[in-house]
Amino acid sequence: MFVIFGAKDRKKQSPTFTMTNQQYDKAVQSCRDIFIKKTKDYGTSWRVLRTISIVDQIFIKAQRVRTIQEKGTQMVGEDITGEFMAMVNYGVIGLIQLDLADTKVEDLPLNKVEQLYDEKIGVTREVMLDKNHDYGEAWRGMSQESFADLILMKLMRIRQILANEGKTLISEGIDANYIDIINYSLFALILIVEGKHKG
Repeated sequence: MFVIFGAKDRKKQSPTFTMTNQQYDKAVQSCRDIFIKKTKDYGTSWRVLRTISIVDQIFIKAQRVRTIQEKGTQMVGEDITGEFMAMVNYGVIGLIQLDLADTKVEDLPLNKVEQLYDEKIGVTREVMLDKNHDYGEAWRGMSQESFADLILMKLMRIRQILANEGKTLISEGIDANYIDIINYSLFALILIVEGKHKG
């Protein structure tokens, strides 16, 4: 099973935090499995995507979740769980693309893709651990609607940063917003598995 261990994992943690770590890693593993299988099927065709295109892909997913929440029904087969998983993976793609910068149409080898995916999730997981420590797992009391809204807000922030030519005065950058989108999506997936949210 895919697990990333950071320094904080070696510290004594409460049973709730330990459970969260396990649930988080399990949700990541499900998303990673899909990502790697799609890489085997399609290669790294996502390398052509620029930041705005990645943002638009996540927007489509988040907006569909919000629409289903509001209407209470859906016409297309893919459920909300699949949309949150897709947002995790597009968020990882976004982080990878920020680092690689050059969007040439080139196939990355599978082992490189696995390495990059694990690196980005490792950073995202560390942020989750830090925020969980400070906020006391407040996300467990949040609604699925809030996760969808917060993701849409983060996407609007990225669009504004892009309109500002990537510059911010005091705010977090594009990467931090991707990290939050990934974590909100993983939190939603955990609560779906727990039966607290609809999937």
